[in-house]
Amino acid sequence: MARTTLGIVMNGVTGRMGYRQHLVRSILALREQGGLQLADGRVLWPEPVLVGRNADKLEALATRHGLEHFTTDLSAALADPANQIYFDAQLTPLREAAVQQAIAAGKHIYVEKPTASSLAGALELARSADAAGVKHGVVQDKLFLPGLLKLKRLVDAGFFGRILSVRGEFGYWVFEGDWQSAQRPSWNYRSADGGGIVLDMFPHWQYVLEHIIAPVRSVYAQIATHIPERWDELGKPYQATADDAAYGVFELDGGIVAQINSSWAVRVHREELVEFQIDGTHGSAVAGLRECRFQSRAGTPKPVWNPDIPNTEPFRAQWQQVPDNGEFDNGFKLQWERFLQYVADERPDAAFAHDLWAGAKGVQLAELGLASAAEGRRIAVPELGRGA
Repeated sequence: MARTTLGIVMNGVTGRMGYRQHLVRSILALREQGGLQLADGRVLWPEPVLVGRNADKLEALATRHGLEHFTTDLSAALADPANQIYFDAQLTPLREAAVQQAIAAGKHIYVEKPTASSLAGALELARSADAAGVKHGVVQDKLFLPGLLKLKRLVDAGFFGRILSVRGEFGYWVFEGDWQSAQRPSWNYRSADGGGIVLDMFPHWQYVLEHIIAPVRSVYAQIATHIPERWDELGKPYQATADDAAYGVFELDGGIVAQINSSWAVRVHREELVEFQIDGTHGSAVAGLRECRFQSRAGTPKPVWNPDIPNTEPFRAQWQQVPDNGEFDNGFKLQWERFLQYVADERPDAAFAHDLWAGAKGVQLAELGLASAAEGRRIAVPELGRGA
């Protein structure tokens, strides 16, 4: 069985997301299963080249996982013809220049979102990649979560009838860092470092809404920095200059209204850290990371509001579980597999839907969301076609 080695320059793997989800649970997981089996009989063997700014951290990671290749010299890694893909999970302000450098070196591009700090930058990356003739993709992992896959199954089956509305709740309490360490890096709360929950989460909501329900046509957002002072990784206090909560209302095609709250200053009183509810004329469903529950029109109870007597309706018990009907792998790994198949010409006539143009739509929504919050008004989302 022929094995094809594919060098992947992985920049930013010393960070939480780059390390856990992309290196360990995706690329190393593929190696542990013997590589990626292609339809033509070949086995694709990913060979990661770890890149970052801290040589000691890179060496420690390479030693821990038995990897040979690591460097702080991005130019050298890109100059090696064995390396065909560039992956970027750096801080957002560092991404654009590094991706442009990789495009100029003729590498295929796969990046975390947001793809750039501004829509102009995101569009320029997409144009540059197309002009260079390289293949490109952006991480849109939430589409591959079991709960949302089940939700999409209901949508595709026509379960909801006419969809009326969507409600989303995301977030959890991120400790300030003084008496308990924070669960997220301090750069998330500094706007100069690319922080802010709008820039982080609105790109997610854009592709979730578009791919599962309908494209976004307008946005109204209210943002806040609820916790103005936090403590960094060294225990030093700093001023939080980025938004840590965003309350968005999105109008979708067909008049569907979506309301999504995103917050790092909320305590969880729901089944999972993120939940979406779709209500339609024929039924409703609530999906989290893994589970999805539904209630049909015929199975909907008829409650009556009466504040003078205790509630006797077991509302949660009146919903049914959507069955798994299959095995679910890690969402990041699944998308990595699809991108690697795309690069390997597994399906040469099929475009990769989650490309840099799709990533630009997410940056656009974040930018418009911030403008809406600043101006206190609803803003239309213009169509963003390829080559825009």
